[in-house]
Formats: sequence, structure tokens, C-alpha cells
Amino acid sequence: MDWNILLENWHVKLVAAIMIWAAWIDGKELKVPNWLTFPMVLTGLIYGLASGGWNGLGLALLGMTVGLATMLPIYSVGGMGAGDVKLMAGLGAWLGWEVAWNAFIWTTITGAIMALIMVAYTGQWKKHYGNFLMIWNELTTIRDPKKLTDIAAERKPRMFLLPYGIPMTVASIAYFFYSGML
Repeated sequence: MDWNILLENWHVKLVAAIMIWAAWIDGKELKVPNWLTFPMVLTGLIYGLASGGWNGLGLALLGMTVGLATMLPIYSVGGMGAGDVKLMAGLGAWLGWEVAWNAFIWTTITGAIMALIMVAYTGQWKKHYGNFLMIWNELTTIRDPKKLTDIAAERKPRMFLLPYGIPMTVASIAYFFYSGML
């Protein structure tokens, strides 16, 4: 066996493996646990420091920040859980801001497609369209982020939830292959 194949881009393979693990847990429990995401973020920052010194740490922090910033608005309106946000932050810490940004774009498209498939499966188009209009109205009229978060938390038990770690993993790994990282 050629071990060089396993070692080539090992950090991307590690991130992909962690994401698969997170997606599996999210699919079963509708939650990505802190015991998985916090070490992912922390080790990504350590990897940045070890591989690139202070500059590498800065780039890892920027990647983490982009991962957080892309997902926080969706989290704030109840579109995903905090674990999903931290998972993207970990991806950014390990792989950088550009990969985090592109993974976010791919995840958004994949998540939308999966959500449409779920709605089609349930056949509840009117209900979900009404929910979409209600959330859109809240986003465009309520200027207080705390109030938006409170409304989203109150609404969450009644929503049909998509374990967002699954589309995030599918999309991110597809992006890794597309970009030649894997």
C-alpha cells in the first residue's frame, strides 16, 4: 500500500472524516455535539500555528471567523443549530477562509435542494411556503437580532427540521473533490 496517498492532503481528509461523523450524529440526534466541534476548531487553530507560525494562526482565525459569520445569520433565525455553525467554523480553522466560503455556498445550494426534497416528500408545500413567508417577513421587518432569535427559538419545536450537518458534509466533500483537494 502506498502510504503517501493517505498522507497527501491528510488535513482535508481529517476534516472530511470529522464532518462525516458529525453528519451521522446529526442525522440520528438532530444535534452536532460540542465534544466534536470544539476540539475541531481548537486543533484547526493549533494546526494553523504549527504549519504557518503566527501568520498561519491568523489565517486559521480568519477561516474560523468566516465559517462562523456565514452560518450565524441562518442560526439566528432558527435555520440550523449552533453545532452546525461550529462545524463550519472548524472547517474554516483547518482549511482557510476561501474553503469555508466556498463550502458555505455549496452547502446553501445543497441544503436548499435537500429541503425541497423533504417538503416534496411530506407534500406540505403550503405550510412550508407560509413558514418561508413568515420568516422572510420577520427578517425584513424586525431589526432586533435578539427578538429574531427569541421568535426562532419559540417556533423551532413546530418546525420540520433538516439535520443541516448532512447537506454541509455532502456539499463540503463535493467541493473538496471539485477543487482537487481530495
